[in-house]
Amino acid sequence: MASVVSPKAGRPAWARAQAAVSRLCYMPRRKVSSTAAASTTLSSPLEETPYPAAQVTKRPARRDLLKEAKPFSDFLTDNYHRQHDYLRISLTERCNLRCVYCMPEEGVPLSPPRELLTTPEIIMLSSVFVSQGVNKIRLTGGEPTVRRDILPLMQQIGALRSHGLRELCLTTNGLALHRKLEAMVEAGLTGVNLSLDTLDPWQFQIMTRRKGFDAVMKSIDRVLELNRHGAGIKLKINCVVMRGVNDREIIPFIEMTRKQNIEVRFIEYMPFDGNKWNQGKMFSYSEMLDLIRETYPNLEKVQDHKNDTSKTWRVPGFVGRIGFITSMTHNFCGTCNRLRITSDGNLKVCLFGNAEVSLRDILRKSNNGEPIEQEAYEAMRKIEMDRLQGLTGTSKPLGLPPGEQELLDVIGMAVKRKKEKHAGIGELEHMKNRPMILIDGTGSTPTATSQLSLSRVTASSTGTMRGVPVHLLRPAFQHSQLRLFSTTRRAFDRSKDSKPKLTHVSSSGSAHMVDIASKQPTSRTAQAVCSVLFTSPLPTSLIRENAFKKGDVLGVARIAGIMAAKRTSDLIPLCHPIAISKVAVDLTIVDPERKPEDENSIAGGRIDIRATVSCDGKTGVEMEALTAASTAALTVYDMCKAVDKGMVVEGLRVVLKEGGKSGRWVEGMQKEDKGT
Repeated sequence: MASVVSPKAGRPAWARAQAAVSRLCYMPRRKVSSTAAASTTLSSPLEETPYPAAQVTKRPARRDLLKEAKPFSDFLTDNYHRQHDYLRISLTERCNLRCVYCMPEEGVPLSPPRELLTTPEIIMLSSVFVSQGVNKIRLTGGEPTVRRDILPLMQQIGALRSHGLRELCLTTNGLALHRKLEAMVEAGLTGVNLSLDTLDPWQFQIMTRRKGFDAVMKSIDRVLELNRHGAGIKLKINCVVMRGVNDREIIPFIEMTRKQNIEVRFIEYMPFDGNKWNQGKMFSYSEMLDLIRETYPNLEKVQDHKNDTSKTWRVPGFVGRIGFITSMTHNFCGTCNRLRITSDGNLKVCLFGNAEVSLRDILRKSNNGEPIEQEAYEAMRKIEMDRLQGLTGTSKPLGLPPGEQELLDVIGMAVKRKKEKHAGIGELEHMKNRPMILIDGTGSTPTATSQLSLSRVTASSTGTMRGVPVHLLRPAFQHSQLRLFSTTRRAFDRSKDSKPKLTHVSSSGSAHMVDIASKQPTSRTAQAVCSVLFTSPLPTSLIRENAFKKGDVLGVARIAGIMAAKRTSDLIPLCHPIAISKVAVDLTIVDPERKPEDENSIAGGRIDIRATVSCDGKTGVEMEALTAASTAALTVYDMCKAVDKGMVVEGLRVVLKEGGKSGRWVEGMQKEDKGT
């Protein structure tokens, strides 16, 4: 029998492995008859191989595969028979933009690093969900590309494709995508949702409070370039439409689909903590369609997949498509198949729900409550490998956590309590929830299902439910974040303590902006006063004569005070921007008087300043009045300092405050409001 020719030196290892597999899998079957074997002439080296031939098995028919298919996991099926095979994982709370609809202007309180999921914990949770039937995972944020280990993390999640994962997608603002895209495609990236709300570079800077338009466009071009080479990345551009802000750009966005295979999706503006939502800003689905049909009257509907969040349309002759995400006016709760894991390890069954359950804390039980870093993860993997060595035909992903059953019990309990649909517009506007950046980030596609409520738990308060301590389950109140098993508090949790407290300081001691979403607009007025005292009579005489080289002191100070009042939120970090209806700054010259103790000495005069500010809004204007008065005083100081080095600004205070819940105050004392 001839020997097998060995591979040539220098042949790539993958090629040698492929050839070996080919020899084993496609080797001709040899006859077992000894007589036939003796009379057979071997005519090729392949037939002379000394290795035993592997029998080629016939591929099972599709009908047989369907008969033997496992039913979808009960843990991921809710009481309305919705099967949740789509998981969104937030990788970080951080973002390199400050989009007006997504993040409060002052930012958000970030969790301590140890409270966030580690990479091994994300992989372990991904493995659990894939083992139960999840076939699509989307990585979100914050902005996921700012996470330092985003590429190795994607590679490890991509390895779950052999266990049933079909799609690995990314939601991003696109700033850094072009630098990492190729490596992401190699890791298994199949889809990109890119958030872009304007095609105007200047408007981009206003809406995101940052620069970066050119980098985003570069990322879009890079995706299209790779697709021309066969990358097969599904590219969708998400645009949150706000009335009076970017609604005029709907048509230019549609023009992007004329020659490019892009799906542009228009999202109805949604309420989240800190984004100053109001119904007047929302540009509805029907309004968008009417606007588009004025330019494209032949717009036609496209058949949607049953789980699509977007209602898809196309302009005949255009390569791409357009879609509408209508969470506010036409919810799609009935076909929702999505679950979310926040960056701190909470499971949210609904984007608009304000109740959450902690998976992170269950994971860490196996590590004494500490974050599971790579070293601990490798030890767990080794234990799992040893366990699986005695099992044959297992298809479970390697790396499932030791507390897998407890995780599944908690996940199943949360999914089972998912409501049929989320609240309506009137309720959503006033319902407490995380800022968007702490849920999904970057203007991503919403999940339209209801908030999780655990109020239907009927088991004994001292018992357990499938291994879950029932005494930890509580109804989801409107102004609280439910976090089962959690031992940490978020900075935006509201305290019910009635004791006096600093409203701009959270329970953890960090500064934050006061939430005024639930307040009703009222007419509000505030007056503030202060004085500029001179050390000699000269400044007041020169002001009266209008003889200063810098110009009219009182006129310039008045304008400065008015301008400052309008810019208060830019100067005082935690002040709300307010639509001021009136600003008045009055300056009065008080002439010098002779000091009573010395008839030969004449004291300097002074300028008395009074600033009055009014608005119709949800918060008071005391800060605007104080800013106007103090700025006017500083302007007087600046213009007079050449002739009086000893000036003093004093007496800055609020002397009148009207409107709002606290009523009317004069010189710090509450007065009866005679106007009501």
